[in-house]
Amino acid sequence: MTETLAVAGSKAEQAYQAVKARIVEGTYTPGYRLVLGSIAKDLGFSVVPVREAIRRLEAEGLVTFERNVGATVAGIDPTEYLYTMQTLSIVEGAATALSAPLIDPAAIARARAVNEEMRKCLDHFDPVRFTQLNQDFHSVLFEHCPNPHILDLVHRGWNRLAALRSSTFRFVPGRARDSVEEHENLLQLIETGADADTIEKAARLHRTATLDAYLAQTT
Repeated sequence: MTETLAVAGSKAEQAYQAVKARIVEGTYTPGYRLVLGSIAKDLGFSVVPVREAIRRLEAEGLVTFERNVGATVAGIDPTEYLYTMQTLSIVEGAATALSAPLIDPAAIARARAVNEEMRKCLDHFDPVRFTQLNQDFHSVLFEHCPNPHILDLVHRGWNRLAALRSSTFRFVPGRARDSVEEHENLLQLIETGADADTIEKAARLHRTATLDAYLAQTT
């Protein structure tokens, strides 16, 4: 009996990870109807672990349940996205400015290499890959922040964006090219020893420009 429960739990976890990945990657788009039988057949499971996975995703806000419709992929809450991006622009800007004096040439080179990978993505655009590289780039810039409280707030902001499935560049792919150029500008400011206020302002404007592009697309 214990072994059966363990196996069932394992399958429920696998189903959860599989469905969540498809939501995050955009395979299952907002409004997509999650038919338990079809998903179970696709994964090679029974309906039971898939149902458990869907309930878990519903509790996390990634799935909604409508009467006479069933489970569907939840849309991105524009208000929550707005608040998250506004907050992240403030705390990430501060973290980047505080990190700047501690970023050595090796870290600059690492960030620039990531940005070049982002540039290469522009020709055959993959928003999920681009978003991951974007996070890798910014991590280099804020990871040296000496204030652990600010750094914690930055990590919370990025985690909240992930929960919102915010591959924003899927909705505003034209923003990606500008983002790469702004990254290079940030690196040059840090390399040349620009003052903290200038770096913080540039980092904040970079973040709010993405927000503005998204809001313009959805209004």
